[in-house]
Amino acid sequence: MKNRNTDIIVGGLFLCLTIAFITVSMTYRPFFDWVFERHHNQWSWYVRPLFLLPFCYFAYKKSFTGMMISIFALFTSMFWFPKPEIVSENVMGFLAFEKDYLYGDWNLSKLLLTLTIPLSFLALGLAFWKRSLLIGIGVVVLMATGKIVWSIQNAGESGKSILIPAIVGLLLCCGLMYYGFKRLEKNK
Repeated sequence: MKNRNTDIIVGGLFLCLTIAFITVSMTYRPFFDWVFERHHNQWSWYVRPLFLLPFCYFAYKKSFTGMMISIFALFTSMFWFPKPEIVSENVMGFLAFEKDYLYGDWNLSKLLLTLTIPLSFLALGLAFWKRSLLIGIGVVVLMATGKIVWSIQNAGESGKSILIPAIVGLLLCCGLMYYGFKRLEKNK
């Protein structure tokens, strides 16, 4: 019981840190701009989906702390890489669109669309918590597909800049999830 309480407390701390990161980003424009300058480095685009792997592993192991640390790492990885010296026009255009979108007017449809992010993580976590590889992979496919469709539909040509990182991330995640899940199930 003590370990479970510690798991909830430490996991809750990382959940609060994630919420604080998002809140500071959305309310303090200089910090947001600093983060987005580094997010122009496409390495962060390739790294971010890989944090779904430890998230799924810790959901499988029923570790709330591990899941929340993974989410915190996923969000903060936007600024782990240095600001790139050269950025393609499509990347600059897409990230300019995202910045405008995030700092633009918020309405009910935008709020509901944004709620799909935590709901997706909840569904992914539940899938692996309940040991369902098929549902877990299905959720990851829906997450990636949703991001791709939203990006292209709303940002046009520049939205296509996420295609390669999203598809590579999706394929790697699905393959490694399958491999890891089968290994965990075999070792039970």
